[in-house]
Amino acid sequence: MVERVITVTAAAGLHARPAAEFVRLASAHAGAVEVRAAGRAPIDGASILGIMTLDVDRGESIVVSVAGPGGEALLDRLEAVLDPA
Repeated sequence: MVERVITVTAAAGLHARPAAEFVRLASAHAGAVEVRAAGRAPIDGASILGIMTLDVDRGESIVVSVAGPGGEALLDRLEAVLDPA
């Protein structure tokens, strides 16, 4: 399992379009994807409802953990969604 701390810089935070793209990528991955935000229980990264309930705003950081092959590459793609600098 690999994990990365990602600071969300997308204008909308982890809501609507970024959340949908995040879930699309996580759902296509063969392994598990878990997301943790400060003070909140970990959630399944492939769950749109779970992602939306995190209520992560711009400037907040999350920890994303990915199991299975290709985890680093998936983290790169997920980070690009949340930090589109």
